[in-house]
Amino acid sequence: MSATTVLARKWRPKNFAQLAGQEHVVKALSNALAQNRLHHAYLFTGTRGVGKTTIARIFAKSLNCLTGITATPCGECSACKEIDSGRFVDLIELDAASNTQVDSMRELLEGALYAPTSARFKVYIIDEVHMLSKSAFNAMLKTLEEPPGHVKFILATTDPQKIPVTVLSRCLQFNLKQLPHGLIVGHLQYVLEQEQISFEPAAVNLIARAAQGSMRDALSLLDQAIAFSACKVEEGVVRTMLGAIDQSYLFDLLMALHGQDGATLLEIADNMAARSVAFDAALQELATLLHRVALAQTIPQAIADDEPERERLLELAQSFTPEDTQLFYQIVIHGRDEIDLAPDEYAGFTMTLLRMLAFAPARGVVQPMPVAPAAAKPNAKPVATAGKDAPLRKPEHAPAEPASISQASSVEPSNSHISRGSTSGNETASGSRPDWCAVLAQLNVQGMAQQLAKHCTLGDFSDRQITLCLAQEHKHLQTNKTAIEKLQAALGDYFAKPMKLNIVLGKTETATPAAVEQQAKQLKQQQAYDSIAQDAFVREAQAELGANLIAESIKSTQ
Repeated sequence: MSATTVLARKWRPKNFAQLAGQEHVVKALSNALAQNRLHHAYLFTGTRGVGKTTIARIFAKSLNCLTGITATPCGECSACKEIDSGRFVDLIELDAASNTQVDSMRELLEGALYAPTSARFKVYIIDEVHMLSKSAFNAMLKTLEEPPGHVKFILATTDPQKIPVTVLSRCLQFNLKQLPHGLIVGHLQYVLEQEQISFEPAAVNLIARAAQGSMRDALSLLDQAIAFSACKVEEGVVRTMLGAIDQSYLFDLLMALHGQDGATLLEIADNMAARSVAFDAALQELATLLHRVALAQTIPQAIADDEPERERLLELAQSFTPEDTQLFYQIVIHGRDEIDLAPDEYAGFTMTLLRMLAFAPARGVVQPMPVAPAAAKPNAKPVATAGKDAPLRKPEHAPAEPASISQASSVEPSNSHISRGSTSGNETASGSRPDWCAVLAQLNVQGMAQQLAKHCTLGDFSDRQITLCLAQEHKHLQTNKTAIEKLQAALGDYFAKPMKLNIVLGKTETATPAAVEQQAKQLKQQQAYDSIAQDAFVREAQAELGANLIAESIKSTQ
């Protein structure tokens, strides 16, 4: 990487092909150039760093490239090179924020009367044009009304509402959009690869999120991150640099909410306070997380496969109903609006958490969203759709409740052993190996501790020690020391003696309690759908009314 050129300048696009995003603008300008249907004045609007002046300079090259008017300037001729280096005499750039007065505009426009020195067109790029005074706009208006044929105006602004309509009406206006998060991530990764700088995807993801749609801001933040981390872009350093909220806090908060564990909610909030987390920013990040959960519930493919937090997002998406997610999102948004009215930020933040807990449905297991006919539930009332104004009838007899399924029936014993003299490490003092699903059903654990236990299988077991195997995709649960301590204490209570708990990462050879629970639910849902689909009333409605059975309308009574 150059020691003197910042990334935002070094990687500034030199032609339309290199431009990230803004395809709608590029296509329109390219067509105009190809057909030589050129306007005398263009207005580019959009937030900072989305490419307004970059497109303006590329357009200036396209107009003045020595190969002719083209959407693909050569980049090698003297005109292209001088424009890239900022030395092209017939490209005049003005920052309206520092030249607001009418005298500056009059002086500028007087030069427009003269033919270009060496170029095809004399191009004026006026940035932040909305900052001009009223008299300066009036001076510009006459030239816009009767422009010389050799002059092109390119205006750029972040606030088009402040531009007089008399000026707007004489310009072709293009609105540049904020760049999508994924596009920024991809471009930053490409830049880092070209610069041969190692990086963590989660760190790049943080930078892209902080840039809020601005590629220039993203590259500037990337420059800062490289300096902070000695040419290594790492998540921890970037998070510190940005003052970003550790996402693990937010995931843990939602899992504690799912477990209806108020004590853990406040414990996490206290830990955040101890680390001087800004609670206003935490609520903003929590709302963003809930938005991503809602996306995962409705459009799972919207969560990229390489998303660092994909597994946890999908886990949360299965833990809450879409209605719960929407409710919590609204509570968090209102909590952020009201945080300034609270006695202090901590009180406002924790009150928002307690409000979410108070409105959370009181239930043990939340059924995931149905994604196929198999996702129906028992004891349900089907909704049949028919033609317009067709009457809907209810079945006289509801389908029978399917037989319950033991959660322990699908769990096979582990083959691991620990030597304890003459007693096998897989046996208790009574000579039997405990069934992990049965043990978990009787443990007094909730919240994150319960989630940890659910995603483990029993490994080695001895008189005073128990080893649980946790799958790699749930390794984030291993970082919660409080949950591990609670689970160890609960195991000690269950076995009536102190137990040492070990958590190891690895492939779970047998089904976890969470997997068994999910399999049982899916089987019940399949049986429910089959039972309803075979109901005489449903078949009659389908045959006589042309009705369809809506699987999503089947609601289970727990």
